[in-house]
Amino acid sequence: MKFVKNFNNNAALVSDKAGVDWVVIGNGIGFGKKVGDPIDENKISRRFVAVEKNIKMIDSVRDIDQRTLTLTTAVINLASQKLQITFSDYEFLVLADHIDFMLTRATGNIELGQDTLGWEMKKIFPKEYGTAQEALRLMKEKTKLDFPQSEAAYLTYHFINAGSGQTKLQDTIKITKLIKGVIDIIQYQYGMQLDTESFNFNRFMTHLRAFMVRHMCGESDQDSGSELDHSLIELMKVKYKKAYDTVQKIGTYLYKQAGWQLQPDDQVYLTLHVWRVTHRQKDAQSQKN
Repeated sequence: MKFVKNFNNNAALVSDKAGVDWVVIGNGIGFGKKVGDPIDENKISRRFVAVEKNIKMIDSVRDIDQRTLTLTTAVINLASQKLQITFSDYEFLVLADHIDFMLTRATGNIELGQDTLGWEMKKIFPKEYGTAQEALRLMKEKTKLDFPQSEAAYLTYHFINAGSGQTKLQDTIKITKLIKGVIDIIQYQYGMQLDTESFNFNRFMTHLRAFMVRHMCGESDQDSGSELDHSLIELMKVKYKKAYDTVQKIGTYLYKQAGWQLQPDDQVYLTLHVWRVTHRQKDAQSQKN
């Protein structure tokens, strides 16, 4: 690989034998290099195809240092193993920028305070949040710095984003807020706190998340449910009346907040999930009593 351009001491634009341009990251990778100089490939810790968005992102994080890059790689390795997710080149750079700011805050004893959705993140995305807590412990061990627990919520956003395919970070935050709103509606309608540790709750969260990701990615089918037997909807109205009525309120909420229209099959599946997550919880509580 030949040196083309320096972004900073730890990031450079290079070209391989086939003439493909790459952004490479590594400790001192571009220091003192001139155009055409060979690059020590043993120093490369991460490489990206030099598409425009990667170059722009590198340019915006040009002050990133090797400690940040090492920590980012360690955190991504942990999350990839625990959550079975893959970080794109762009997501790597975004996370590196975030971790660099985390280090700045920790060094200066600056705490932003608990994210307003911290509790919801822990309950709605327990695996991602748990992994974020592990990541904080790993970073503390490697840097000897103290990171407040509030940082776990912010790392959770990045992990969810990496595992959500085409969704962007801001979409992930929006999904989290929408799910919180749906949970609030159900709890208000039933006058109960849902058991966030239950199997049925976790199944419901998986369904809701997939439903919302489809809408975020524009994959919802406007004709969805056109083949659905309308007698099934009528059955839902009668057999699961309270759950069905609750889903209608959820539909109104999602339309007002996101402009999403619940299709017939959405209503059927949501009604069944709402009934299951509330009815079976009540049954379990009755058996305990």
